[in-house]
Amino acid sequence: MKAKLFITLMIVFPFWGLSQNCDNTITGKVTDYHSKLPLENATLLIVGTTHTVETDAGGSFLISSICVGNYELEVSHPECNTILMNIVVQEDTTIDIKLEHHLEELDEVDVVGEAINDKTNSASEEKLKLPTLELYSSGTLGDALRELGGVSSLNTGANIVKPSIHGLNGSRVLILNDGVRMQDMEWGDEHAPNIDINTAGAVSVIKGASALQYGGDAIGGTIVLEQAKIPVKDTIFGKTLISGNTNGRGGTLTSELTKAFGSGWFAKVQGSYKRLGDLEAPDYILSNTGIQELGTSLRFGKRLFTWGWDVRYAYFSSEIAVLRASHIGNVDDLIRSINNGQPEIIRSFTYDLQNPRQEVKHHLAKLHFYKRFEGLGKWNFQYDFQSNRRFEFDVRRGELDGRASIDLELTTHTLSTDFKWDAKEDHQMHVGLLGRYQENFPNPATGVRRLIPDYEKFDLGAFALGEIQITDQLLLEGGVRYDFTRIDAQKFYQTSRWNERGYDTEFQDLIVEDLGTSILVNPVFDYHNISATVGGKYQWEGEETLKFNYALAQRAPNPSELFSDGLHHSAARIELGDLRVDSETSHKFTASFEQDFNHWGYSVEPFANWVQNFLLLEPSGVEFTIRGAFPVWEYRQTDARLLGLDFSAYANWTKYWKTDHQFSLVKGQETDNNSALINIPAANFRNQITYSVPQWKNFSVSLESQYVFRQNETPDNIMVFSPEQQQEVLLEINTAPDAYHLLGLRSQMEFPWAGNKKITTSLVVNNLLNTNYRDYLNRQRFFADDLGRNILIQLKFNY
Repeated sequence: MKAKLFITLMIVFPFWGLSQNCDNTITGKVTDYHSKLPLENATLLIVGTTHTVETDAGGSFLISSICVGNYELEVSHPECNTILMNIVVQEDTTIDIKLEHHLEELDEVDVVGEAINDKTNSASEEKLKLPTLELYSSGTLGDALRELGGVSSLNTGANIVKPSIHGLNGSRVLILNDGVRMQDMEWGDEHAPNIDINTAGAVSVIKGASALQYGGDAIGGTIVLEQAKIPVKDTIFGKTLISGNTNGRGGTLTSELTKAFGSGWFAKVQGSYKRLGDLEAPDYILSNTGIQELGTSLRFGKRLFTWGWDVRYAYFSSEIAVLRASHIGNVDDLIRSINNGQPEIIRSFTYDLQNPRQEVKHHLAKLHFYKRFEGLGKWNFQYDFQSNRRFEFDVRRGELDGRASIDLELTTHTLSTDFKWDAKEDHQMHVGLLGRYQENFPNPATGVRRLIPDYEKFDLGAFALGEIQITDQLLLEGGVRYDFTRIDAQKFYQTSRWNERGYDTEFQDLIVEDLGTSILVNPVFDYHNISATVGGKYQWEGEETLKFNYALAQRAPNPSELFSDGLHHSAARIELGDLRVDSETSHKFTASFEQDFNHWGYSVEPFANWVQNFLLLEPSGVEFTIRGAFPVWEYRQTDARLLGLDFSAYANWTKYWKTDHQFSLVKGQETDNNSALINIPAANFRNQITYSVPQWKNFSVSLESQYVFRQNETPDNIMVFSPEQQQEVLLEINTAPDAYHLLGLRSQMEFPWAGNKKITTSLVVNNLLNTNYRDYLNRQRFFADDLGRNILIQLKFNY
């Protein structure tokens, strides 16, 4: 009986197995999520089996001989995220699969680190990557940007550094920090950007106003700081950098930690602290030049391909001491400082931050949401808030010694939205709207007349950009932007100043109240500005690229240019604005030609910029106050022309030796009388030779040479009355210092730490030969030499 049952089972089971249905098919099509176009050569694999196929030219696929059951299907394609999907096969099955294609073009990557994409296809653009930014962990944003050709800085000592692009700075340079336009009183020569460089993952510099999505008033250019990309996977990582400086006898500590999840959720926290005492020139202490900075940021949200949101809060606080010898008491002090070879005040080293000094606290918060629409593009919405509180302390006596001479609070609210159609391979469209409200409150409790008045500022903007791929080699782009600005101010003028400026005949209708010796006025100014750009990129089959661009930009005057009126204590000068000034209009032409060969390459970037109603601040004379005689600096408008050239080249001479070379030149003149513009950077060469051996723990060492020519084209000096000498004397306030040559050294190695983690060690020596020099764009050049040798040692722990 058992034998019969066994024989029966042996006969029935094979037929039962053969009767199982394994003749099913899985068919379908793989398409691009954005354009809905079919994707050829996508690979489909049923996990755990040998079933694998590729899509044809139409994106279609067929997988045959599939049994009934549940399966996991893996779908992959170049430049796409690989996806895994569960499918149930009961019969012949048809599925449509959409892949997230062109991730790089959409600023989305699935790796930790930088994703630096071009912000414009036709304008000159350069980038700083994370390793370079980390070397400047204890420096400033302006210090790091000087690595790039065509970028210089306007300094007030070593700690207050304002970036300058092609000779233009301040309100003409837009700084975008993680999608937020910085609003931190950038109009002041001695106001540095309130940014902790350690928060950035990468920085892009667009030289000109072609990036209209960020603003139409960036006559000089745009600086875009981006956060490092966070992967969509379960991971936790971070880093800590410790830097020590010999010059200033201090350093910086910065640390960050990121937690990410495969579901798209993420959180990141970062903080940094910097403390330096008095800095040193080669021959003496630069008394009262210390600094203390604290920065922290928190970011969290959820990022998926189809939608996401994130919230970020950042706080930055800085206390900066201003060179004591630069705080003059009157014009005779300035004459003596210019004529003497060293500061009139030299004290022993200290970490104390004494008057004159600045205290700035900046809060930034933003909420960003995005949504992708299949076959269309991506929509963004953002709200951001900024609060900037600035104190400037003068050297005052008695009970006023601890009271700020300037106390300003600037509050800004911004709403923006944009939509980018990127579904088509050969053309794209980008439109956006912006609304901004800003309020400035100058605290009247300072005991001095307010330099900048109460005001409200309203901005409305709209832009439309487009690009089209004409051929495989030629891409064209263009755009237009409209900006409306209203400034509504409440300001007190001394009656004598009001009449002296001629306002009594031109602006009598602005008077709200006449108080005898002073008057209260309510100026309300509206500005309608149009900006536009057109350009293109042509790329040969080899490694040759030509970019060309024309940008029209208009910039409304800022409150300082309109309303400044009185003694600017931290600058030790009287500044006078002008209610008559109008918007600047810039016509800038740029081109760049880049060629890369097997072992060397170069780029050439000429530019020409004609600016109508160019606003400049220049010394004009001397005015006597109860505190003495001070130089007067006035705003005025003229027509200007800026011409220049940036050149860079590199050569990989051997496997281990490499050289890099840069040259930058800017010529700035008034077109009416061909006189030189003030604060135009001198021509400079930068050359670097690097020896690197990756097998030696990624060892590298570089020697850098920087030669800065003398700026021979400067405005004329002025005649001033000296109370001590009781006669007119020549004040050489515009004379440029001599040319100078600096050497620098950099070295780096990596060592294993804690398993697969590593420690990166860096040694940087600036001004290697301890050279005495003064830079034309440093406002403290009248009073002291620039920095002497500085040895910086840095440790970076990755974990």
